[in-house]
Order: sequence, then C-alpha cells, then structure tokens
Amino acid sequence: MTEKPRAADPGATGSTPGGSAPAEQAGDGPRVVIRDNRKISETSEPAAADAGSDAPAEGLVEESEVVVDEIEVEAAEVTGPPVVDAPAQPVDGGPTALGAELEALRKDLDERTRDLQRVTAEYANYRKRVDRDKGLVTEQATGAVLAALLPILDDLDRAREHGDLVGPFGTVAEQLTTALGKFGLTPFGEQGDPFDPTRHEAVAHQTSADVTEPTCVQVMRRGYQVGERLLRPAMVAVADPE
Repeated sequence: MTEKPRAADPGATGSTPGGSAPAEQAGDGPRVVIRDNRKISETSEPAAADAGSDAPAEGLVEESEVVVDEIEVEAAEVTGPPVVDAPAQPVDGGPTALGAELEALRKDLDERTRDLQRVTAEYANYRKRVDRDKGLVTEQATGAVLAALLPILDDLDRAREHGDLVGPFGTVAEQLTTALGKFGLTPFGEQGDPFDPTRHEAVAHQTSADVTEPTCVQVMRRGYQVGERLLRPAMVAVADPE
C-alpha cells in the first residue's frame, strides 16, 4: 500500500542532512534557513524572532567574557608602584629672573625719586628768587617815588630850623613825614654821629681836640634810606682828632 503525501505544515522545517545549502519552504509562512547546522528563522513575527535568536546571543556572551578576561590580564600586568608627579620646573629662571626685574624697578624708582627731589629744589629756589626779585622791584619803585619827594622834605627841614613850621602848615608837614615813614623812609645824619664814608658825604674837614675819631660836627642835609637801601647820603662837615 502506498501512503499519500501529507500536506506541508507551515511550522515545519525542511532540510537536507549535513548540507550547508539553505532550503526554502514554499508557501506564505515564515522562511527557515539552515547554515552550518544552525537554524535561523527569517520571519516578521516577534515570536519567530525570539525563537531564532538563542544561538547568536550565546555567542555574544562568550565573546564579551573573553574580552573582559583580556582586560583583567592587561590590568594585572600593568599593576606596579604608584606614579608620583614630578614638581613643576621654574620657567625662565624663576626667582632669579624675578629678582633681576625687581632690582631694575628699584633702580628706576631711585632715579625718578632723585629727579623729583632735584626738580622740587629747583622750584623752591625759583620761588625764593622770584619773591626776592619782586620785593626788590617794589622797593626800587617805592624808592624812586620817595626820592622825588626828598627836595620837599629838605625845604621842610630848613623851615623847621627857622621856626616857620607853625600852625596848619606845621601840621601838614608832620602828617607828610609820618605817611612817608610808613613806606620805609628813614632819615639819618645827626650832629655828633661817627663819620661813615658809605653813608655820609663830607663837604668840609677840620681838626678838633674834642673828638677821638672822625665825627660829623655839622649836618648840611640829612640823608635817607628805604629799608637797607640808601636813597641819598647825608651831607656833613667832619672833624678829625688833633
């Protein structure tokens, strides 16, 4: 009796024993491929994919374990004494270069300080000179005005000797003399003063047993000075000792 062939089962797989060529199953069901005695299912169903992925997952796990073992072996071989970082080396001489730069800055500062002191001293001298010149100019201007008034004072002295400075005229003469004195005008030259050739002008000489040194025995005209400046010498007669 001859058996009739059964209908093909969609889930069944067909292969040739020991063969490496893939076998395909006709129909609408999933395809099964046999490669190197391993069954790989190509299907679009999730269940078929899970069933056919057992063998490749095991291979991946084995390979990962081998890689981990190799890393552990390499780490064991590298293990040794701890590495200590060496201290950083100074750059461009370090403290030596810094000390040289500091010394240069100190020299520059000392030089600038000396320049400042010199300029300050020069300015102080300049101010003193300006003040002195200003005072001298003021004194010269005042002296020029007072020298122009000296003939009037000489007339007042002669009027005083003759007794004419009385009443309002005498009052005006005193006020004028006081006002000129406020500008530093000082008269000098009195009878009996020692003769001083820098301040007296001798117009007559005589000898006398009453004096022990050259002496002014007569004043013809009084002299005047403003401060330390001589405006006019006194005109006198001088008596020398016998």
